[in-house]
Amino acid sequence: MKVLRPCNVLMLYPLFTAESFWSFGESCKLMGVRRPAAPLGLITVAAMLPETWTVKLIDCNTQPFGDDDLAWADVIFTGGMLPQQADTLRLIDKCRAAGRPVVVGGPDPTSSPHIYASADFQVLGEAEGVIDEFIAAWDSGKRSGVFTAPKFQADVTRTPVPRFDLLRFEDYLYLGVQYSRGCPFTCEFCDIIELYGRVPRTKTVEQMFVELERLYQMGYRGHLDFVDDNFIGNKKSLRQFLPRLAEWQRAHGYPFELSTEASVNLADDPELLELMGAANFFGIFVGIESPDPATLVAMRKKQNTRRNIAESIHKIYAAGMLVTAGFIVGFDNEKVSMAEAMIGFIEEAAIPVAMVGLLYALPNTQLTRRLAKEGRLHADHDLASTTGGDQCTGGINFDPVRPLRDILMDYRTVLERVYSPAAYAGRVDKLMALLDRSRQRHELAEGDIRARVGAMETVHRVVTAIPDARGPLWQTFMNCAKRDTSSARIAVQMIAAYAHLGPFSRKVIDAIDARLAALDGQMPAPMVAAGAAAARNLN
Repeated sequence: MKVLRPCNVLMLYPLFTAESFWSFGESCKLMGVRRPAAPLGLITVAAMLPETWTVKLIDCNTQPFGDDDLAWADVIFTGGMLPQQADTLRLIDKCRAAGRPVVVGGPDPTSSPHIYASADFQVLGEAEGVIDEFIAAWDSGKRSGVFTAPKFQADVTRTPVPRFDLLRFEDYLYLGVQYSRGCPFTCEFCDIIELYGRVPRTKTVEQMFVELERLYQMGYRGHLDFVDDNFIGNKKSLRQFLPRLAEWQRAHGYPFELSTEASVNLADDPELLELMGAANFFGIFVGIESPDPATLVAMRKKQNTRRNIAESIHKIYAAGMLVTAGFIVGFDNEKVSMAEAMIGFIEEAAIPVAMVGLLYALPNTQLTRRLAKEGRLHADHDLASTTGGDQCTGGINFDPVRPLRDILMDYRTVLERVYSPAAYAGRVDKLMALLDRSRQRHELAEGDIRARVGAMETVHRVVTAIPDARGPLWQTFMNCAKRDTSSARIAVQMIAAYAHLGPFSRKVIDAIDARLAALDGQMPAPMVAAGAAAARNLN
């Protein structure tokens, strides 16, 4: 077996857009951490590199790097998602100016490789399927190239244990692991099926326990997120994994409180709900997108039309897991003023953390291809903002069917109503009345970072920072504390989230007001041709 020459690899995890829905900056400050989540992708790639290579990771979101770091490195690895695009490009320029070759990869470079042409190397697609090619090329002396993995063929049963040792656990609110990749559904706006396919591939049960045991032995305790695209995408494998996961948790004293992302049809499966509760899952992210069945059909999210979604959410609550959910405003066939329907649904379902964004045509999706064919896609649709924001402020990167002003007004109305202190507190109160935590461990594990700050102190700090929320949030906390201590703890987490969500929603509303003012100062763009093309497509 060939022994490769030593190599110093500096992995730079780019900055996310300064302010976004998922940044939770103020909430992280409450907990004494720097970022919500750790960079799982880079530390997984690090584990695939030769043992003779030395790897150093710097998360630019949590710590600076300097000239000494660049001077040490033989090569720089960087890349990430669309909200990291601007900083990835900055890092490429900075590193190349210092004479260091740069390797770029990740979801956004894979979807839009032309944007990253300035990098010396592009490693596109799933790293397992192509990293050996890159390593061989580097070792042979090549200093540029494009390496593209075959689509959807990476064998995740051979994916090594991520290099958790490269992380500073104290910087993050939670860590992540991955069990599966891919999703069986065909949502038009989603890039997951373009990147990872529609046949979810899972790691082996034994693999997962090696990863969990590694984290346990390293002393990590607390929130652990399964970053899967759809955790229940391969139910057959999951039914084998979950009972053993519950057994492992019990045997180790429940060191991890778990969360993940899943489709709403999870609610149709009482056995899976029971198994996930027993394994100590406490939170699920669900993509709901719209309460309107016709809109769901048009976006090819038919799985959400086969049920009463609010009742489905309540079934998940009855299994002890809170739901955070995604909603999108700006689909072609939304009803006139859809705001009231969306607000009513969020209230009925009792979802405190509702990620409401404007529709954004992601690169390399069915939606983007359709809009391009109809002549409605903006020329710079895949260029991320360099001035901050996310799909909350920068969405609608295409010519919509509905007047843009109507879309923005509906969006503004939803945000203003659902993130008023009284409405948010009311949903937390209702959620806690519906949440049955009898299956889950009630106490946090010793060493869980979330136990750093007491409940009363957390609420006090939030309402001090947001005086308008004082009455509603204190009342909700007291109501939950009277029910049971487990509910109170979850309620405090929701209140801590409002430290970010309250002010952030206000900033988004201000940004939307600026867009509206700009629209009011212009003549309306001609929409007849685009509207006709879209209407034909929807018939």
